[in-house]
Amino acid sequence: MDDTKPTIYLDNAATSWPKAPGVIEAIEQSLRESAANPGRGGHRMAVKASRVLFEGRKRLAKLFRVGNPNDIAYALNTTHALNLAIQGLLEPGDHVVTTTLEHNSVRRPIEAMKRRFGIDATFVSSDAQGVLNVKALEAAICAKTKLIVVSHSSNLFGSIAPIGEIGEIARRRGIKLLVDAAQSAGVLPLDVAQMGIDMLAFPGHKGLMGPQGTGGLYIHPNLELEPLMHGGTGSKSEAPEQPRVRPDRYEAGTQNTAGIAGLSEGVQYILKETPDAIREKELQLTFELMEGLQRINGITLLGPEIGVERTAIVSFVVEGVDPSEMAFLLDQQFGIAVRAGFHCTPLGHETAGTYASGAVRASPGYFTKKSEIVSMIDAVGEIVGRLRNGNFA
Repeated sequence: MDDTKPTIYLDNAATSWPKAPGVIEAIEQSLRESAANPGRGGHRMAVKASRVLFEGRKRLAKLFRVGNPNDIAYALNTTHALNLAIQGLLEPGDHVVTTTLEHNSVRRPIEAMKRRFGIDATFVSSDAQGVLNVKALEAAICAKTKLIVVSHSSNLFGSIAPIGEIGEIARRRGIKLLVDAAQSAGVLPLDVAQMGIDMLAFPGHKGLMGPQGTGGLYIHPNLELEPLMHGGTGSKSEAPEQPRVRPDRYEAGTQNTAGIAGLSEGVQYILKETPDAIREKELQLTFELMEGLQRINGITLLGPEIGVERTAIVSFVVEGVDPSEMAFLLDQQFGIAVRAGFHCTPLGHETAGTYASGAVRASPGYFTKKSEIVSMIDAVGEIVGRLRNGNFA
């Protein structure tokens, strides 16, 4: 087996692979031709680097229906963006409503602010399939509620939250809405104005098909956040305070120009292919995987049933088989890459009833082949049979 890469990659919910055509070339070109500091000099190479960043912003704005590209601040990843949004908005005494479906990138900043600043939080439970009760979410709102934080799609269940409906509630109640688009950016339609989204946190390395170390946060033009980091911006350098002009206010320090060049190329590919086409293919592969796994005795699938709208995430447990062992054998014996464990969402596993063991998560991508789905189903079936017969070498 080639140790440099897996034969079959089904871990796209963590990081997409392979990347979109042109992404690697764009990164290389940036390093060769525009490797200077963007916004930090007037020479040609620095100006060219600045253009790389702005072109990426324009493409992201087009994808998310953002009016002004400068309302998008680049970040290292979704976690960075979520921390900027949560820590930049909430103040002592505030209340936040969120859900048990959230990633630790939401839960941990909230818990830290509870300890440090005395904010309060309500985690609204979903049902056992990861479907959120919007009425329960609205019922959790109180007089001190300042923010609602919701994952567009659960990274454990693949379930999809009704963001437009939640956005309408937030607007009506005068509350800000932060959406975690880690599993939806590039796959599900996102229109920040139409859906009532005040802040949208997204990764570059998942559905946008860019490199790791990229991502961003859309911030509504009427919303002012306290910067997460303070430092050099290349603008208003004479001032002791962080400038208020966007996006500089939220982008202290030198940006990842080469990575953003790759992200920009990934977004351009998605705009050409369209999220609808990407979603249609991924959904077909997902349902085929679910149907095949369901035929294996002792397997329980998590999340919505086959045919119900979801993202390309298939989490499952096998009776009597440790998820980590299953993932290890898939990798070592069959060259199939999946993810096992708690997926940084322990509250989600409590909801699913899998907190004691975790689960196996397989996540097809746009470049996954049908034959690879068949290979995954066959491999799981073989592993289950051999483990139960006690003859797995």
